[in-house]
Amino acid sequence: MSTQFFSKLSQNYIELLKDDEYYDITIEVGEDPNVKIFRAHMNILYIYGGILSLNERDTSDFLKILVAADELHLQELIDYLQKYLIDNKSEWIEQHFGFTQKISSKSNNLLELQEFCTNLMAQFPEKMFKSFDFTSLSEKSLISLIKRDDLQMKEIEVWERVLEWGLAQNHPLDANYNPDPNDWSDDDFKKMKNTLQHCLPLIRLFSLSSEEFLKIRPYKKLLNNQLYEDIINSHMNPSVGPTDKNIVLPRNIKTEGFICSKIVDLNIISIISRWIDKTVIITNSKFEHLRDLYLPYKFELLLRGSRDGFTPKKFHELCDGKSNTVTFVKVKGTEEIIGGYNPLTWESSNTKGKTKDSFIFSFKNKNIKDAIFSNVKDTAKFAVCYCQVDGPFFGLDIFIRATGEFKDYDVISYKKSYYEKRIRDTDDKFQIEDYEVFQIMKK
Repeated sequence: MSTQFFSKLSQNYIELLKDDEYYDITIEVGEDPNVKIFRAHMNILYIYGGILSLNERDTSDFLKILVAADELHLQELIDYLQKYLIDNKSEWIEQHFGFTQKISSKSNNLLELQEFCTNLMAQFPEKMFKSFDFTSLSEKSLISLIKRDDLQMKEIEVWERVLEWGLAQNHPLDANYNPDPNDWSDDDFKKMKNTLQHCLPLIRLFSLSSEEFLKIRPYKKLLNNQLYEDIINSHMNPSVGPTDKNIVLPRNIKTEGFICSKIVDLNIISIISRWIDKTVIITNSKFEHLRDLYLPYKFELLLRGSRDGFTPKKFHELCDGKSNTVTFVKVKGTEEIIGGYNPLTWESSNTKGKTKDSFIFSFKNKNIKDAIFSNVKDTAKFAVCYCQVDGPFFGLDIFIRATGEFKDYDVISYKKSYYEKRIRDTDDKFQIEDYEVFQIMKK
């Protein structure tokens, strides 16, 4: 396959080929007496005619041609080759990632190939980092990677990679050099801080857990003093937000397989999981949304009203005997979600279940900053109720009942009773748009 470029410009080059007055190269072809002389021009010799043959060429040749085209500012050829490589040689690029990334990062004209390489690093960091020397990345390439919301790395891993890169820049003859920061001099910190001055602000340190932040503390001199104090304060008192109101949210890490829900998202699942594991002390924290998602559980769907129906019969058929369940109820006509966690099994025994670990909750507009958590307060009475004509029933607070076990729920209300906090502004009855019951299991 051959492709022609610069059709109009190349016609002028062909005319120049016939010119016997202005030239700087003479090409003689053949042997005496059958010799033909061509007059040529050094700077445009290889692009006479503007035709590039793609047949039987090694992919590495395309990259070499791309470099040459970039040096000669042949934008049409640059654009074509970048698209050709991305569309047709993506597998080869993955297999020769280091070579491709190194070439693409050397020029501002190779932006498409640069972006393709950055996408690969963002989506498959572990795989890509094994295929080349990560510390050889240019600062520009590193910055373009770590500022992405979709970088599929935990934030502590981002910190460790950036630190590794910074050490390699300061100690190029020993990439494994990583002395104890407790032994660093002020000059060592100054050099490293200068090296990482454009990278450190892009690390989302507020997303770190308390345990992860302990790994950062020895390097506190690399951080802005106010930033460091804000992070410390956030861990000591989760209700206190950062001084800087422009703190970037956690990255969009792919978390397939945790939950299949039409009501809630992973942010809500994360906060529910924290409540179950009691990792949130002040549960109405204004700061919690800046933390990384906490997803130690898989949520297995047992029942969805819009799929399985809204009868007590179906609820007990699908949920009885199942422990550690979370119920989400979407209030009809609003974006409000209420629900509860029951560590006990559901039953149809017309009895009451007592536990200190049950809780109920509410979210308005899926906004976890305004979430309300309410723990059961009177375990001597009951946390959940078991009845053949009831659905998920938490104390007398969340009350879901039907006039018969085969009928749809027709008595639905909320009233603060056996749980500590009020989770709704009103005690009025409401209707269910949909509801889901999940059983949680450790991953």
